[in-house]
Amino acid sequence: MSKTEEPDPSSDDGAKDPIDFYFDFSSPYAYLISGKIDEMAQLYGRTVNWRPVLLGVIFKTTGAVPLLDQPIKGAYSRHDMERMARLYGVPLEFPEVSPFPSVPAARAIYWIQDQDPKLARKVARALFDAAWGQGGDIRDAEAVVRIAAEAGVDAAALTAALQDSAVKDRLKTEIEAAMAAGVCGSPFFIVDNEPFWGADRLDQVEHWLATGGW
Repeated sequence: MSKTEEPDPSSDDGAKDPIDFYFDFSSPYAYLISGKIDEMAQLYGRTVNWRPVLLGVIFKTTGAVPLLDQPIKGAYSRHDMERMARLYGVPLEFPEVSPFPSVPAARAIYWIQDQDPKLARKVARALFDAAWGQGGDIRDAEAVVRIAAEAGVDAAALTAALQDSAVKDRLKTEIEAAMAAGVCGSPFFIVDNEPFWGADRLDQVEHWLATGGW
């Protein structure tokens, strides 16, 4: 498989465990590395499980405050995000509301994943681009459905699914499982049961993949 070929998350050669990539769509750092994690995984014979979570729920347990809302640290972080975007060569436009609620987006991804993981990843990237690449608003279900439909999802089916109690419960279950696994922020990676928190740990994730751990 070439470096530019899209990896197929449904393929299973039994070789190596996938990487779990936990993220909140309201996390700019998650957006900035979302275009790199699949390519990196592919180079080392891995696939990636994209697992949206809600930082608001996690922060109620950890006591954390949204990064951009923190005095001094928030201003530095915004500068760092803009610098990272230039380094990676990706657009970065802050939405009018940030952080923003991402419940419909997260529910949508899990519902789509159950049918087509590759399409779910495509939609996730489109949602990230809409929010952070274009500074758009993806807070409500209508926006999520529109973006998903443009990527090839059945709009009517997704609209109905977002109101389904089973889909709502699925997200709650995923978040509970994420916290039980130690997920405390976004982006967060688990590789071979080893946790890595933050976009600045992406180089360590790659080193782990390359060496088999340390």
